Amino acid sequence: MANDTRIVIITGATSGIGLAAARLFSEKGCRVYGVSRGSIKAPDIKGVTFVNADVTDEAAVSGVIADIASREGSIDLLINNAGFGISGAVEFTATDDAKRQLEVNLFGMLACTKAVLPIMREKGGFILNISSVAGVVPIPYQAFYSASKAAVNSVTMALANEVRPFPVRVAALMPGDVKTGFTAARKKELEGKDIYKSLEKSVAGMEHDEQNGMPPEALAKRAYSISLKKHPKPLYSCGLMYMFFCVLAKILPCRLVNFILGKMYA
Repeated sequence: MANDTRIVIITGATSGIGLAAARLFSEKGCRVYGVSRGSIKAPDIKGVTFVNADVTDEAAVSGVIADIASREGSIDLLINNAGFGISGAVEFTATDDAKRQLEVNLFGMLACTKAVLPIMREKGGFILNISSVAGVVPIPYQAFYSASKAAVNSVTMALANEVRPFPVRVAALMPGDVKTGFTAARKKELEGKDIYKSLEKSVAGMEHDEQNGMPPEALAKRAYSISLKKHPKPLYSCGLMYMFFCVLAKILPCRLVNFILGKMYA
């Protein structure tokens, strides 16, 4: 699309996949609004307006999205990208940390989605959720991150059916290893490493894979391509290897899939 004039909202747009997407969609001609917490310094990108709102603050999110809709007349695309990761043994992960993981990755996505749906039901639009391959193949020592992304996938698929009577499209993009600041920002819980001997090695190996993963620009291009589809699938991955993992997770017995994951990460 040579001159894409859509109104686009991207959460978590100050770094990583969100930042790459903000740049790409702006370059395509979109009017992009990046939503981020006020404590994060917003980059200066032509065509991108940054607004402050913590996605876990439903009132703040609703206010920001209402302001954008009032100013622009519509919202054509919402990319729910804001999120973070925690790692550690299930037994030793603080319950508050697990709740925070779901509060940001799942309920933050829900707050933004609920705010745009009344607008999109009337005028049309696309909701694209950034999930993870970990939502399909749960990773040891990333149990709660995996759970949050599995929940994102489930909500995406259910919502896609619920809004079928309306001009609203819904899909999720599931990245695998991506080289971003997400790795350094992960909250690592090492308590119990004397009991769970593979914990440190597993997390270190996982982070090595991330830092040797695909660039965020590749995910941005994939997100852009998906956002143009008139009849999107509910779930997409990016990269042949991760597509292969997702297919294997569907066709192989779950016991075998879990055994393979254990060999890889535990």
